[in-house]
Amino acid sequence: MSNTLSRPPNGDDHVQGVGGAPIVLVEYGDYADAATGRAFEVVERLQLQLGDRLRFAFRHFPLVDAHPRAMPAALLAEAAADAGTFWSMHALLLAHQDRLEDDDLQRYAQQFGLPDTGGNRAHYQRIDRDLASGRASGVDGTPAFFVNGMRQDPETLAVTLGKVRNG
Repeated sequence: MSNTLSRPPNGDDHVQGVGGAPIVLVEYGDYADAATGRAFEVVERLQLQLGDRLRFAFRHFPLVDAHPRAMPAALLAEAAADAGTFWSMHALLLAHQDRLEDDDLQRYAQQFGLPDTGGNRAHYQRIDRDLASGRASGVDGTPAFFVNGMRQDPETLAVTLGKVRNG
């Protein structure tokens, strides 16, 4: 299993933070996975603590066998990205992981003024690229984190970033 990120963040990624930040955090996540939901709070705290020193990228890794609602949620996030509201939808989906049925997703789409819940060819291709880069990086579960290209254990992520920040 690889411990290094196969593809560094680029213009195709959903990113927050300034380019050139000394700490680059990449997460592979699944909107229906409770651990990804818990990690969201950790990432938010780290973003507040590290500010401009952290650049964060989220990549889709829906584990459809375990979480059948993960793919429809990821497709909705991509539809929101088309409208420039990826991060708001990302937060909403992770805050409501227990409400990802078709009716829920349709309601979220309407709330964001989206014409539908996503699912066009470009959305599937985007998610497939994320999945492929995750697999090439050794990802087999979510959440999976990489700090400056190296795989990190989610349970020690905050400690690792504290060392990077202070080192």
